[in-house]
Amino acid sequence: MTQRLLNRGARLTELLKQPQFAPLKMEEQVCVIYAGVNGYLDPIAVSRVRAYEDGLLTLLRGKHADLLAGIRDSKDLSSDNEGKLKALVVDYSKSFA
Repeated sequence: MTQRLLNRGARLTELLKQPQFAPLKMEEQVCVIYAGVNGYLDPIAVSRVRAYEDGLLTLLRGKHADLLAGIRDSKDLSSDNEGKLKALVVDYSKSFA
C-alpha cells in the first residue's frame, strides 16, 4: 500500500469519529466522506481534519441546506447534487488552507 493511501486512510478515520451523543445525519456523512475519499483532505494535517469537517458542515447547514435536503430525500448522491457538492468542496478547500 502506498504512503498516499495510508495518509488518506488516517484522514478518513478522523472524519468517521463522531461525538457520542451528536452523530451526524446521513446526508452530512455523505458530504464529509465525499470530501475525504476524493482527496480534498489529503493536503490537510490529520490534526486539522476535525476543523475542516466542522467548517464544511457549518457551510452546508447554513448556506446549502437545499443540497443536504436533496441528498436526504433521494437517499442518493445524484449526478446533479454531486456536481454541486464537488464545486462547494473545491471552493471550501481552497479557503480552508
